[in-house]
Amino acid sequence: MAPSKALVLAAAVVIGVGSLAACSGGDDDGSGGGNVTMQLWENSTTGPGKAFWDKAAADYHTAHPNVTIKVQAVQNEDLDGKLQTALNSGSAPDIFLQRGGGKMAAMVEAGQLKDITDDITAETKQAVGDAALRTAQVDGKAYAVPISVLPGGFWYSKDLFRSAGVTAPPATLDDLTTAVSKLKAAGTPIALGAKDAWPAAHWYYFFALRACSQATLDAAAKDRTFSDPCWTKAGTDLKAFADTKPFTEGFLTISAQQGAGSSAGLVANHKASMELMGSWDPGVIASLTKDTKPLPDLGFFPFPAVPGGQGGPAAIMGGTDGYSCSQDAPDECSDFLNYLLTKDVQEAYYKAFNSLPVNKQAQGAVTEDYLKAVLAAYNTAPYVSQWLDTVYGQNVGNALNIGVVNLLAGKGDVAGIIKAVNDAAKKG
Repeated sequence: MAPSKALVLAAAVVIGVGSLAACSGGDDDGSGGGNVTMQLWENSTTGPGKAFWDKAAADYHTAHPNVTIKVQAVQNEDLDGKLQTALNSGSAPDIFLQRGGGKMAAMVEAGQLKDITDDITAETKQAVGDAALRTAQVDGKAYAVPISVLPGGFWYSKDLFRSAGVTAPPATLDDLTTAVSKLKAAGTPIALGAKDAWPAAHWYYFFALRACSQATLDAAAKDRTFSDPCWTKAGTDLKAFADTKPFTEGFLTISAQQGAGSSAGLVANHKASMELMGSWDPGVIASLTKDTKPLPDLGFFPFPAVPGGQGGPAAIMGGTDGYSCSQDAPDECSDFLNYLLTKDVQEAYYKAFNSLPVNKQAQGAVTEDYLKAVLAAYNTAPYVSQWLDTVYGQNVGNALNIGVVNLLAGKGDVAGIIKAVNDAAKKG
């Protein structure tokens, strides 16, 4: 999930759908200069992330006294379902986290998103660039703005690697297998929050990124079927790696981001050596350390090269998280989205989430070595593929994620993943 995936901080907040009813347009439709109230849904429930959104809304109100933005934090694992319910019922929030890909395309097709193509300012275009802005487009029209660059890879403890005798980040699959053997012997295997499904599916995504060519990935994004043999190779490679038992005990019942016992929490507290995750992970890990500060020895390395595949060994899986305006949102909604991409706000976003901003000037504020490593890998990648469950939309994406979990749990096989995806694609 790209999960979009993400940018979530730790604690869960369970909120009934009824309490999330939006206030689209508030006291005015935005065209007459009167008072306007907008509802914003985001997925940071605690800590610096939630504080960022509260401050962004308050600062915008100070600059625009007639506009009030009510921020509603929704726990990440609940967000997609609650949002879809709200969109379908006509009670959608005015502004909300956008995963992109097939999920956004489905919203566009249903007439649920506002076309903001003409509302993106020249200043925003210059600050962010066409490449990033295209990640929030469907058929050349903008239905969201990206807010953070989210490439994925391994987030690891340099101290645990060193103590286990792993002297360099793995560059090949053989290197990774050797490193995991040493880390397991030291009691710190790979963390995996498979209870939430999408973190487990990340493993299949990355093996597919190495097994499948860019052309195959692009073709599957359109027809949403896994007909090329590379999809089977990806599953076979994953199964062979999983058979080495590289993950923490009980990984099938561990969540990804909620509490010290989650996969991110295990890394944060040196109970696991590393985690395969998107670049929102440093912020999540920081929220789960004992002092709720960034992990001092955190490092990053890309998914290693895998032999026999057609994919580029330096290709990156990831994308961007963004924000959309619902179809009936007032004009002030798109103005607020432009505001989110200004340099000062983007620097504040980076500091709150330990995540890479899309504003190129704000990227100059990045100081952490691990984020610099992510940015270098992202900028030098021959191509970037979005998270597969995001690309294929909710129905196919969910089938893919569940199929991978079944494989890792010993309840399914590689053929089951392929069948589940193809069956879901036929149903639409």
